[in-house]
Amino acid sequence: MDDDLDQALDAVGPRLRALRRQRETTLAALSAATGISVSTLSRLESGGRRPTLEQLLPLARAHGVTLDELVDAPPTGDPRIHLRPVAAHGMTILPLTRRAGGIQAFKMILPANSRRTEPSPQTHEGYEWLYVLNGKLRLVLGERDLVLAPGEAAEFDTRVPHWFGAATNEPVEFLSLFGKQGERAHVRARPQQPADK
Repeated sequence: MDDDLDQALDAVGPRLRALRRQRETTLAALSAATGISVSTLSRLESGGRRPTLEQLLPLARAHGVTLDELVDAPPTGDPRIHLRPVAAHGMTILPLTRRAGGIQAFKMILPANSRRTEPSPQTHEGYEWLYVLNGKLRLVLGERDLVLAPGEAAEFDTRVPHWFGAATNEPVEFLSLFGKQGERAHVRARPQQPADK
């Protein structure tokens, strides 16, 4: 049993580093969020120090994962996935995928927009696909200024300057598929067959 515990604790460091890099967070930002010093965080990630429960709890909370996920606890047989929303950039983000790399899926919720915010387009590596569930999403993409309604989708290279926000004073819910390395989501549908008479 002690060997299993040792192996689990030894594997936490690489998981901590992968989670932090996946969320594009610096050690300094993580330190501010958890109250754990930058040097301690660095030693935890490199395996130079073993984590304590007092360190694992705030780290799990900061990364939006359960303690079981952080230490890679064995499955309990419960098939339900307990996803945790994250508040960032003025929106609520619910990760729908849990694996690192490849295309990542998110449900995003923008709050009601009581005052119009001025777009500030950004660029980064990757490719994104958006699908609006509820509300109206304003998408500024290069020189284009679009409004997407429920059921509409958009896909674009994120190296093109882009920004999105609520188009009205109502909240917006949408799905985002994002490939950091430029992977594209491929949507295929078969033509509808005529019904037999």
